[in-house]
Amino acid sequence: MARKSRKGTVPKPSESGMKMWNAALYIRLSVEYNGKRGDSLETQKKIMESFTALHPEIQAAGIYTDNGITGRTFERDAFQKMLADIEAGKINCVIVKDLSRLGRSTIDTGYYIEKYFPARQVRFIAVNDQYDSETNQNNGEHIILPFKNMVNEAYAADISRKVRSQTRQSMKSGDYVGARPPYGYRKDPDNCHKLLVNEETAPAVRDIFQWAADGVSLNRIATRLNEQGIITPGFYLVKCGLIKPSRLMGSGNWQTWTLIKILTDEVYVGDMVQGKTKTVGHKQVPTAPEEWIVVRDTHEPLVSRELFEKVQELRRQAAEKGKAQTNIPYTENVLRGRIFCGHCGKNLHRKRCHGEYAFHCISNSRIAKNFCPGVYLKETELFDIILAYIMQEAENVIGDNLRLKEQDPRITQRKASAEKEQKRLLAEVEQNRSFLRSLYENLVTGILTSGEYLELKQDYENRITADMAKAQALEEQQKELEKQLHKFSSLAKKLAVIDGNTELTARLVDELIEKVTVWDRRNVEIVFRFKCGFEQVKEVLAHE
Repeated sequence: MARKSRKGTVPKPSESGMKMWNAALYIRLSVEYNGKRGDSLETQKKIMESFTALHPEIQAAGIYTDNGITGRTFERDAFQKMLADIEAGKINCVIVKDLSRLGRSTIDTGYYIEKYFPARQVRFIAVNDQYDSETNQNNGEHIILPFKNMVNEAYAADISRKVRSQTRQSMKSGDYVGARPPYGYRKDPDNCHKLLVNEETAPAVRDIFQWAADGVSLNRIATRLNEQGIITPGFYLVKCGLIKPSRLMGSGNWQTWTLIKILTDEVYVGDMVQGKTKTVGHKQVPTAPEEWIVVRDTHEPLVSRELFEKVQELRRQAAEKGKAQTNIPYTENVLRGRIFCGHCGKNLHRKRCHGEYAFHCISNSRIAKNFCPGVYLKETELFDIILAYIMQEAENVIGDNLRLKEQDPRITQRKASAEKEQKRLLAEVEQNRSFLRSLYENLVTGILTSGEYLELKQDYENRITADMAKAQALEEQQKELEKQLHKFSSLAKKLAVIDGNTELTARLVDELIEKVTVWDRRNVEIVFRFKCGFEQVKEVLAHE
């Protein structure tokens, strides 16, 4: 048979209506890979890639991997990223090795397979379970699918119960089951469930208890430790490589709440007290004291029982004394969590003296002497300064809002221009999709070689991706501009009612102020919440 000429041939839209699929290959391991055959990330990937190789209409658009995440929750980073890409139109097919890789919760897994994916016209394939939503509609697979999900969930629940049971039994045996040892101890290198005295940090623990027994206040103990350069529990764990996230290491300065945690922990008298929390709905919640698991004399103590009890008695006496005092309730601190010292960066403390309130820095009494030059400013003075700043900013916002109203015709013209360009791009996308659908038919009929097919396929896909990205960017820009214009107009209306008689309330602070930094009464810096988030509004104003 004479070979057909391909010279000048342009792929035409396929009349067969073949649909192309952009697939997400989703991979999940419940725990770090332990060598079990068939469970590895690489094995799952190979199974799915082999499947897509046999289906030319399916193009792998991305690999989404969650490693060490249980299937009983869908709050997984890669899974959520995959959902975001589905919503963005980048993915219309999801492939997994088997149903258990998607999840082990019957209700949630069923929701995604039976509701979420079909509603978004997303094809779902579980390779080893031979499930394909495009071909399994009428073969009875939709009936057995919920039972498979229930088996997966039951398996996960059984494993979870066994782990909890084993952990609880270890606690009852006096084994330490924590991930990190308490400050002052280290784990036995030959038995991770046994605690040994850490001679590097144990002296600090002994000093803390002795100072507390001598009547030294918690504030003074904290400053002593900071002045002596004693490393804090969080920084010590980082130093040893036992924690990595910086949010867990603290500020590096001793705090009173850290001291309270140490002074009330019975681990320092040689007892193991565990089971103080339990998991409910994937969250850690405290348990009642009668449910704690207490095993006496499991390891070497750092302080005597007599010293420990003396400290507890002194703390009880201090608490009772505090309750006996008649306290006048404080008024609301509307700047809580938003006001800082300009010198050391620490939170400013609000105190009351002779019926008046003032903000001052307490770093010298809480951290170390001469740590900070100090700040002291009466609340009434500070509020006057803040309100003056707010009124000044209000004038600027109201003026800019009037200028924006004058720009309405140009904003309308800009919107029309963006919509016209968006329609043009989407028309090109549809044309290229039509050409793309015809490629496979032309390959089968011999009009195209395999090499030409792959080259043209990649070219059309690149064009579609680029045009879709441009069209989506135009739409998002227009939506963002309209959102910012509405938000800016609402802000101007709120600020228009502020005058010299306005009271600085918690609600007003929450709406307008992000941060207040004070050096002295002549040097106060305010970061307003509305200073950012209006980039496109500023762009419109800049091109008047």
